[in-house]
Amino acid sequence: MPFVIVDGQPLHYIDQGSGPTVLLAGSYLWDQAMWAPQISALSQQYRVLALDLWGHGQSGKLPDSTTSLDDVARQALTLLDHLGIDQVTLVGLSVGGMWGVRLALLAPQRLNGLVLMDTYVGVEPEPTRQYYFSLLKQIEDSGEVAAHLLDIVVPIFFRPGIDPQSALYQDFRASLAALPAGRLRESIVPMGRMTFGRDDQLARLGELNSETTLVMCGDQDKPRPPSEAQEMAKLIGCPCVIVPEAGHISNLENPGFVTQTLLKFLAERN
Repeated sequence: MPFVIVDGQPLHYIDQGSGPTVLLAGSYLWDQAMWAPQISALSQQYRVLALDLWGHGQSGKLPDSTTSLDDVARQALTLLDHLGIDQVTLVGLSVGGMWGVRLALLAPQRLNGLVLMDTYVGVEPEPTRQYYFSLLKQIEDSGEVAAHLLDIVVPIFFRPGIDPQSALYQDFRASLAALPAGRLRESIVPMGRMTFGRDDQLARLGELNSETTLVMCGDQDKPRPPSEAQEMAKLIGCPCVIVPEAGHISNLENPGFVTQTLLKFLAERN
């Protein structure tokens, strides 16, 4: 498994296929495996990178120097530098889109395309921020994602109609239940506070290249509703695609639709 040491910690990533490079940046509380359907399809024509957030998957703990999503964007650039990759198309879902926009603003010359999925770069609405912070405090205090918290957190990521006995739902629930106290306190909770306490980037969306940017959102995404996606697309001046029958992790709830949309977008970029 490939790693690169960034800010003193091992950053884990998948590197599969060959051709123009696509960087997949995933959701908080999910590792790179969330992109399995897209990695399988895209790597037939492209070089696909997918990284694990700090404290997620096989990456090391959140480096002490990491205090904001701007740092995460800088760390992703360090990975590209390490691999000698000049340009990528970045596909960022949820927090992946939040730091993906920061990478695009920091180093626009490194992107030939940007897809923002189920994400929002404005500030978290205050009631929601306080609510998420209270959940994080409970996790920090107990050192676990207890059963009553799993009942709250897991449904947030899926469309309301999902079968709670499905493998997708149950595997995610089990992954959260298995997180050890050290990882939760050192990485997961601080990363959550960084994500939900982020500063506002909406005013800078007009700096992005509208011709090489696409916004996507699950039609039933609860934490990041389509109205937010449409607001960002309007500010950027780019298309907005609504993914049918999908919640927050739209690429796994409707993988065929998302993969075909990405392939079409990539074909136009490369």
